[in-house]
Amino acid sequence: MFSRLASDAEMEKRRADEFEPGPASPLKPVDRFGFVKQDQNNSLEAKNRPTNEVERGPKIVRSDCLHEYFIVENREERRIRKWRKMIGVGGSDWKHYVRRKPHVVRRRIRKGIPDCLRGLVWQLISGSRGLLLMNPGVYEQLVIYETSASELDIIRDISRTFPSHVFFQQRHGPGQRSLYNVLKAYSVYDRDVGYVQGMGFLAGLLLLYMSEEDAFWLLVALLKGAVHAPMEGLYQVGLPLVQQYLFQFEQLVKEHLPKLGQHFSEEMINPSMYASQWFITVYSYSFPFPLALRIWDVFLYEGVKIVFQVGLALLTVCQNNLLKLAFEKLIHALRNFPEEALDPEKLLPLAFSIKVTKRLEELKQEYEKQHGISLPQLTSCSKPLKSLQSPAKPSDD
Repeated sequence: MFSRLASDAEMEKRRADEFEPGPASPLKPVDRFGFVKQDQNNSLEAKNRPTNEVERGPKIVRSDCLHEYFIVENREERRIRKWRKMIGVGGSDWKHYVRRKPHVVRRRIRKGIPDCLRGLVWQLISGSRGLLLMNPGVYEQLVIYETSASELDIIRDISRTFPSHVFFQQRHGPGQRSLYNVLKAYSVYDRDVGYVQGMGFLAGLLLLYMSEEDAFWLLVALLKGAVHAPMEGLYQVGLPLVQQYLFQFEQLVKEHLPKLGQHFSEEMINPSMYASQWFITVYSYSFPFPLALRIWDVFLYEGVKIVFQVGLALLTVCQNNLLKLAFEKLIHALRNFPEEALDPEKLLPLAFSIKVTKRLEELKQEYEKQHGISLPQLTSCSKPLKSLQSPAKPSDD
């Protein structure tokens, strides 16, 4: 956690200076998610690309394969129609459908939420939509009238969050402003947590699919536990929940991949050396964006177990190669998985096949017993939110 020693006067002056309008970034080609494409002018791929290729939507097809493309396109349209029917207007049918057909919902979420509906569905499955409706005006109050001791740290880190995405590239542009507002609001809302750098990737990912206020309440839903167990321990002093997750993951590696677990022990490799960011940012930091989105679909619906499952699946896919490597190359490999190992269509089915729910709970109890602690259980968000129902006076701090 970063220093919070700056005075309010210094913060106000710095904030005013930092958020003067900056120059817009030059236009560059982007992928379908908004990330700037790498320069391929001199690449072998660019040189060998057929001239009769056209780019349409999420995939590149050749003109002599347009029939196949439209088949794929029609299949996607049918999939979106199914999702719209399942959700209803503005999410009106969602709860009813989940109660009637929970297995259908889980299966469809695991296959991937249609990108055009992702923002709405994430709010429905996380419980954040209800929090927003219960707390009108609270987000505006936090952004406009409150001050945070973390404001300088947030400003400093904003340009490091998804730096290759066009929404966040412009210095002090709308993307960076929105990210600042969400993080500042949360640091005020929960002063015990405040702000930690990894939170920027969660907020940034959410802002690509929803408004500032929606993103804020989804962050609250995650950290305070609207549906699943609260995750604020990922960012509290000492990162207590990260320590628990790493303990659980190390034991799971030893149980599911005993040869690799033994190799890690011999090379003195522990999960804190490669897996901390998996949990702190839920794979949004350095993993391919399409994979991160698919993980988040499942994470918001089923909980943190998918983070463990994906980690175990990755190690399973790469096990043979990892067993051949000594310490330095092993660390590098664990932080730079090959592209073929990160294909969602292959990795996620393997992850879903790894059963961890019961064992995670057992290991949690073992960890708490060893450390003489009890981490937060599943709680309701209603109590802390009620204290913010009425607009508060501007802070004198």
